[in-house]
Amino acid sequence: MKRVLDVVIAGVGLVVASPVMVVLALAVALTSPGGALFRQVRVGREGEEFEILKFRSMRLGEPGIEVTAGGDPRITLVGAVLRSTKLDELPQLINVLRGEMSLVGPRPEVPKYVAHWPADIRREVLSVRPGITDPASLTFRREEEILAEADDPERAYLEEVMPQKLALYVDYVRNQTITGDLGILLGTVKATVGG
Repeated sequence: MKRVLDVVIAGVGLVVASPVMVVLALAVALTSPGGALFRQVRVGREGEEFEILKFRSMRLGEPGIEVTAGGDPRITLVGAVLRSTKLDELPQLINVLRGEMSLVGPRPEVPKYVAHWPADIRREVLSVRPGITDPASLTFRREEEILAEADDPERAYLEEVMPQKLALYVDYVRNQTITGDLGILLGTVKATVGG
């Protein structure tokens, strides 16, 4: 049932959002060199790696850490708007249709950080498809602002943010329901529109 809902909602979402996505893609491509899409390897269900899709919000070719703090100079002007509204996540509807992601599930992480997860938690969290949104996404909606206040954003992520996210991921995996997922989706829409 969850997969059916994923496909139906993601399919309808892509059709409805396609005009907006075209405008966003043009805005990204025309305001900084490089393509409109950002692709990055993430860890999915059962540890299988895949390329997550997002609208590119940062300049190409500029090195930096994997986590992004608020005020990061790599973020473009259009990218700042995309990130603050979460519109940069819209291309992940394609990941959902491909079966790599779900609408709701633990956010997929890069292999570098998954390697820091305790083995038992890693097995549990990776037993389900990762999602576009989840309770941790709502709790840490302003994660970039939190990390911007840290002297070492990557260390703060690993030692403070990540353990809290993992606890929320595990709680989601153990207690997920269709009605719960619909509530999380509604909460995400409200937070995005209201934010």
